[in-house]
Amino acid sequence: MPTPIIDSHHHFWDPASGGDYAWLSGPFEPINRVFAPQDLRPSLASNGVSGTVLVQTWNDLGETWDFIRTAEETDFVAGVVGWVDLTDPDVAATIAELRQSPEGKWLVGVRHLIQTESDPNWLLRADAVRGLKAVEAAGLVYDLVPNLPQLPACIATAKAFPGMRFVLDHISKPEIRNRGFDEWAVLIRQFRGERGHVWCKLSGMVTEANWQTWTPEDLKPYVHEVLDVFGADRCMFGTDWPVCLVAASYDRVVDALRECLKDLPQADLDRIFGLNTIEAYRLPGFAGEKSA
Repeated sequence: MPTPIIDSHHHFWDPASGGDYAWLSGPFEPINRVFAPQDLRPSLASNGVSGTVLVQTWNDLGETWDFIRTAEETDFVAGVVGWVDLTDPDVAATIAELRQSPEGKWLVGVRHLIQTESDPNWLLRADAVRGLKAVEAAGLVYDLVPNLPQLPACIATAKAFPGMRFVLDHISKPEIRNRGFDEWAVLIRQFRGERGHVWCKLSGMVTEANWQTWTPEDLKPYVHEVLDVFGADRCMFGTDWPVCLVAASYDRVVDALRECLKDLPQADLDRIFGLNTIEAYRLPGFAGEKSA
């Protein structure tokens, strides 16, 4: 049986649902529409992707409930990274309620859009730390989704929770279009000592590059740096669909990453394109284990 390919990062949304989608304007206006499972399915089929991780789009508990129900109903969604309020004193009870629900097994991780917080050290606040302890106690992954200003707090958090699994989204969004390698690399290298419990998604890069002119060559230095810091056993393939569509098709995102990784042995590619995501998130359903 071939090794499963897992897309570690994608979204669904409906801008008319009342969510916080004001950012779907200006250059993002082309993706200001509904994106649902049927929209993604053809791209998964054409690229041999057998499972996905559905990731929150805004800080709302209702979306988390919607997403775990979507996972229950969708054959290819193998896990959900949802949202809970880390600062809520009852966050442990909220997590327990989600996980004890009929669809609760699909909740594999939690994240908070920390880049929207005015305090770049939001994750280090006492109430957020208390919430992280609840996430750790529940055995869930915590996804880190920083821009560069929040990255030092993410590094400190990973160091403070050595027994917790973390996943760094979108290689922390370096400014590829502005040749932002050096400043980013100094910080990303500080994860080297934490790679035993931190994974990194090779995702979101095309939207940080020049949308009109980027090529795989623009991405390669960043991909290779992440590989050097985390190793092939801690990197994950992800598309960030449908956000990626402003800069590239699903197929082109996949092809670009394969070009960046073309010199790796097949065993490493198998880990990056599927096995690492299954391991990090402990996915309960993938590679045909779910009924349609």
